[in-house]
Amino acid sequence: MSIGATSLTTKQLEQVRKAFTDLSWHELSQQILSKFLLIILTFLLFMFILWLGKLIIVHLFQESTKYNLLKNSNRMATVRTLALNIYRYTCYFFLLYAILSEIGVPVGTLLAGAGIFSLALGLGAQGFVSDVVTGFFILLEQQLDVGDTVQIGQIKGTVTALGIRTTQITSSDGTLNYIPNRNITIVQNLSRNNMVSNVDIHITSKTPLNQVEDVVNQVNDKLVPEYKDAQANPVVVGPVVNPDGSLVFRVTITAVSGEQSAVASHFLAAYLKELRANEIPLAWEGGVFNEH
Repeated sequence: MSIGATSLTTKQLEQVRKAFTDLSWHELSQQILSKFLLIILTFLLFMFILWLGKLIIVHLFQESTKYNLLKNSNRMATVRTLALNIYRYTCYFFLLYAILSEIGVPVGTLLAGAGIFSLALGLGAQGFVSDVVTGFFILLEQQLDVGDTVQIGQIKGTVTALGIRTTQITSSDGTLNYIPNRNITIVQNLSRNNMVSNVDIHITSKTPLNQVEDVVNQVNDKLVPEYKDAQANPVVVGPVVNPDGSLVFRVTITAVSGEQSAVASHFLAAYLKELRANEIPLAWEGGVFNEH
């Protein structure tokens, strides 16, 4: 190594050493501490604003129920959930903007130079944009409401929450499913119309069909006035062969959505009880159901 190169390296090292020596560590630590305290204060302020805003939104919706501004309670719950989600995301955005600005990141210049849309794409937010757009049309077309029983793909359950990014479905076993809105393509809403249930009474080829029909009609005349969830008189279809080859006497019952299973169960129990009382032979689990 030449003498000139050695002298240059020594001079550079001396400049670096001098820069560290002249650096005021006390002032630097004070600046870091002040920035940290400012960020904590900003975070606490935004948490208070978030809490206060949620409290106001919930109170406004509670007051609106007194004046029946939205007669559909499910639609009211949906709009309330959406308003809370939008408010929360807005608060988080401004919180992030404030913290970045406090630590010296030129957020305004960055957004102005790159553009919000380009920034979103650069951060890989295409999926987020798709979720928001799809969620907007789901709400606009009123495909779903909080409290509806729906089936989306292989998931069936009750809509717990509708957000601008995800939809929450609670299954019958209690599982909470988070579905990105962009994945919702076909929605089966089971809560908008009355539902029809088939009540199948297993019979044999020797079962007297006229007696079964008479008993069914008697039970229907007795039970229909007692069940407000039954939306129409049960329809006696008669003998039907199931895909598994079993022979059944079928009755279809129309009931309020969500109550069809309970109503069908009560009617089936009444049918069986009355048929047993009249000693009418029935097939059940491969044998003749006929108790004396």
